[in-house]
Amino acid sequence: MSKPTPIPSVFTAMVKCHCPKCRNGKMFSYSPYNLSQFGNMNSHCTHCGFKFEIEPGFYWGSMYISYALSVGVSVIVSILLWQFAGNPSIWTYGGIIGLLISGGSPLMFRYSRVLMLYLFGSVDFDPKLYSH
Repeated sequence: MSKPTPIPSVFTAMVKCHCPKCRNGKMFSYSPYNLSQFGNMNSHCTHCGFKFEIEPGFYWGSMYISYALSVGVSVIVSILLWQFAGNPSIWTYGGIIGLLISGGSPLMFRYSRVLMLYLFGSVDFDPKLYSH
């Protein structure tokens, strides 16, 4: 007899951008690097039918989370450059941070929405909805 698949942790479900209610359905329709459609979010969970937009304008607050992620990346990269590259020129800092923020924008957009829903959506996981 095989062991049942363990229920994924909250962290795993967040990294995979899965529904907070069932931890199965996908929140986004396309890859984050499909640049014409990276922001298309499913209106409902593809597995349990949970409506992702809790209320109109719910995801406006994710702008602040995205800003915090950008600042965090900037600070970490600045410290790493200072430590390992011997305090390069301001243009090096700006160029590398600019490239990382620009290239990572689709991921920051996506994870800011995921964090917004998981942290402020008041959604409780229902183990009965999770399918193995």
